[in-house]
Amino acid sequence: MIHFNSYIHPDAKVARNVKIDPFTVIHQDVEIGEGTWIGSNVTILEGTRVGKNCKIFPGAVIGSEPQDKKFNGEKTIVEIGDDCVIREFVTIHRGTADRWKTVVGKGCWILAYSHIGHDCVIGDYCTLSNSTQIAGHVILGNHVGFGGVCAVHQFVKIGSFAFISGGSLVSKDVPPYIKAARQPLSYAGINSVGLKRNGYSVDKVNNILDIYRVLYNRGLNVTQAVQLLEEEFPVTDERDEILTFVQESTRGIIKRYTKGNGDDDSLE
Repeated sequence: MIHFNSYIHPDAKVARNVKIDPFTVIHQDVEIGEGTWIGSNVTILEGTRVGKNCKIFPGAVIGSEPQDKKFNGEKTIVEIGDDCVIREFVTIHRGTADRWKTVVGKGCWILAYSHIGHDCVIGDYCTLSNSTQIAGHVILGNHVGFGGVCAVHQFVKIGSFAFISGGSLVSKDVPPYIKAARQPLSYAGINSVGLKRNGYSVDKVNNILDIYRVLYNRGLNVTQAVQLLEEEFPVTDERDEILTFVQESTRGIIKRYTKGNGDDDSLE
């Protein structure tokens, strides 16, 4: 199952039924879970932990030192969850002393030429389409999706079930359950298709939409909108998740798109 033209460090822990194609290099202090396939010309460096049943395609480099001038050689790791697909020439860097690790959750698809920087936390079932570039310290919730060729600023947070349109520059936090598009990146409605595909009822989807109408369509500032939602909307998991995300945002959340001095209501 391991091609004789690959190099596996004797201290690496590779499960018996892992398949490794030729010209791949696996360094010391690496763990590879059962059922994983690693294509040719892959480099997996010290401190990498790969889960079960992953697919890592040719040219990927996982576990490189972080591109951070403050990094001083401290022992840090990369954790890749089960059932992930990592396509050609993806790069994923180890953490720094900030979080000590970079994490990719289970069931993620990281497509060709994408990059995940140091100290990122990527939730479960996220999809980074081709050439998505994630800077350091970024946090993604579960089921986040990106169109191709997106760039995410360091320290940005993106909530669960958010979808980012292809070609976007993400410099502000993106709340959960919404679509984000245009330049500058703006609220473009809720991700109703993604929610319904994942079992959200019509009532829940409509409730989420009503919450975001308060945040984005009433002409209120964030503080006013949060207060109204706390006072007038029933407690639900979705309401509380949105409120917590907005209140804890350090970079500020993306705004609603405006054209001139008026709102473009076609975005709903």
